[in-house]
Amino acid sequence: MKKFNAGYLLVADPFLKDANFSRSVVLLTEVENNMAMGFLLNKLYPKKLEDLVEDFNDIHFPIYNGGPVQQDTLHFLHNRQDLIDGGNEIAEGIYWGGNFELALSLVKDRILTPRDIRFFIGYSGWDKNQLEQEFDENSWLLHRGKSKFIFHHNCDNLWKEVLNDMGAEFSKLSNYPIDPQLN
Repeated sequence: MKKFNAGYLLVADPFLKDANFSRSVVLLTEVENNMAMGFLLNKLYPKKLEDLVEDFNDIHFPIYNGGPVQQDTLHFLHNRQDLIDGGNEIAEGIYWGGNFELALSLVKDRILTPRDIRFFIGYSGWDKNQLEQEFDENSWLLHRGKSKFIFHHNCDNLWKEVLNDMGAEFSKLSNYPIDPQLN
C-alpha cells in the first residue's frame, strides 16, 4: 500500500492521458479514510482574481485551476500564518485556507504577493481507494511538498523541476515527449 499524506505532491506519470492531469503536479491537502483532496499547482486559470472578486481593479493576481471538482469554489494556500489566521498547516510553512476576507484585503493592499498566496478555482478529489488504485496503475509519482514548488513562479516548468528534484532516476522522465509516437 502506497503511503501518502497531506503535504505530499502527486507528480503525473509522463504517460498519464487524463487531460485534467497530464504533466500535472498536485499538492495533497487532505487525506482521510482513503479519500484525498488537493490542488493542481501548474495549471493557470484563464481569469484573474480581479475578474471574480469585486473591487479588485488593477490587481492582476493569477488564479490556478485547482482541479475538475466544484469549479464554482475558490480556495487558497499561503505561507503567511503570521498574517492570516485560521489556516491548517499541511506541510512545513504551507497553510491551506484561513480568514478569506483578511487574505483578500492583504492582497488588495499589496502586502501579499503570488510568492505568499495562491488562489484556486475548484479542487482535485479522489473517492475512497481511488487514489490508491491510480498508484497501482502507475499514474502518479510521490514527492514531499516544498514551499519552492507550491509558490513556484513558472507553472510551465514545475512538472520537470519536481521530477529533477526527485533524483537522476526520475529526471530522465522529465524529457519524455508528450506523445512518443510523434518522435
